[in-house]
Amino acid sequence: MEHPERIGRYRIERLLGVGSFATVWLGHDEVLDARVAIKVLAENWSHDLRVRERFVDEARLLWRLEDNRLARVHAFDELPDGRPYAVLTWADGGSLRDRLESGPLDVDRSLWLLAEIAAGVQVLHDAQIVHRDLTPGNVLFRSRQAGDEQVLVADLGLAKELAAASGLTARAGTPGFMAPEQDHPLATVDRRTDVYALGRIGVVLLAVSGDGGGGWRLRPGVPEGVADVLRAAVAQDPAGRYPDAAAFLTALTAAAPPGSAHAPRPSSRGVPAGARDGGGRTPVQARWRGRRVVAATASLVLAGAAAGAWYWLERDTSVAASDDDRVRVRLPDGWQATGSGWSGRTDGDGAREPALVVSPDPGNWATDASVPGAFVGLSPTLAVETTPEEYVAAQVHGQCDAPDSAQVDAGGITWAVATFAGCRSGKATIVEAAGSAPSDAGLLYAQIAPPASSDPALFVESLLAGIEADAP
Repeated sequence: MEHPERIGRYRIERLLGVGSFATVWLGHDEVLDARVAIKVLAENWSHDLRVRERFVDEARLLWRLEDNRLARVHAFDELPDGRPYAVLTWADGGSLRDRLESGPLDVDRSLWLLAEIAAGVQVLHDAQIVHRDLTPGNVLFRSRQAGDEQVLVADLGLAKELAAASGLTARAGTPGFMAPEQDHPLATVDRRTDVYALGRIGVVLLAVSGDGGGGWRLRPGVPEGVADVLRAAVAQDPAGRYPDAAAFLTALTAAAPPGSAHAPRPSSRGVPAGARDGGGRTPVQARWRGRRVVAATASLVLAGAAAGAWYWLERDTSVAASDDDRVRVRLPDGWQATGSGWSGRTDGDGAREPALVVSPDPGNWATDASVPGAFVGLSPTLAVETTPEEYVAAQVHGQCDAPDSAQVDAGGITWAVATFAGCRSGKATIVEAAGSAPSDAGLLYAQIAPPASSDPALFVESLLAGIEADAP
């Protein structure tokens, strides 16, 4: 990985970490003589509009909340290649995961930490946000002038506004800390999902080493009541859990030994267990309106073009193909293709599954709101894991209006299609589509940003009709 000398005004000192979607560098602000963490969107995900949206959404959430229990964002900008980066609080004390690698923490300290983490999650819950990926790796420590440490809840890349977090959301989370409902793309994901993760973190902190399974035993010195709190938090049925982090924190505080040096203390936002029954806070289900669309014939498409709409032009018959020729896309006039495979999707041999980016300007289509384009990929592995309908339902754009759903017959494939209009950042309209390729070749996926001058529905139908795929 190339070590940049500078990012914006910050001199880069060293690499802090590499994740699935981003790289984090330690930067030095020479004007303020201060160190910061700089989180940069990974280059291999720059083509994916949803990943970019998630990155930007995390920065917006942290900026809006601006709480000392959360990692804070100080600035946001873009690299010359268009990738966004966020300048964040540097947690000089590392993560809870790092500390646990050296062995278990003492019981009092563990109880205090669990309470601090819950108080940080409560900040999110009070703001109608669910984190969805609480793990020891996302709990950070920052030194303070008084000599003690501040516990920070970090990595809100998967966080969701509660109004958008129920149903139609991507499978997300970290195994071992994911609530059971996170394994299903249409399940309700709410505050109780985070409560499950808090319970699992509590088990990691307080259980006998190596005894973190379903029949865990807590270490000597842990009050018996704490075991009851954790069991309720990790209930398989969300209805059996505490309704939110505040109720979990209140129950944990009540179970702590009185007079302990590090006994949990409820934050000022704490409320008695059971005071929040979830009434009126059930996440709003995304509104889908079903309709069936049959793709226009070639003659109708060309007739539309003659009338001034932007569709396939008869004189253009060029076809772009993936490196292994397994995915082919008929190109509109003036469009080009690029791509070296589907980032994040690999076959049994570890090679990327076939994919293409097609656009008048493939290098800038994901970063320039005015550039139309499409990402088209073929995944045999996804065909085993999910259906086209489920996969499209999991592609959510929180900055857009609730999608319209459709079933489109095009090119001999029945496509599940969701159209997101009224998007308030980036592309004005984003279309997600998936279908089963012929001959069991795999699941075909297309993410499309139609040209602003087109009728989105007709353009999408035409583009889908020009996609072909072959089995290996």
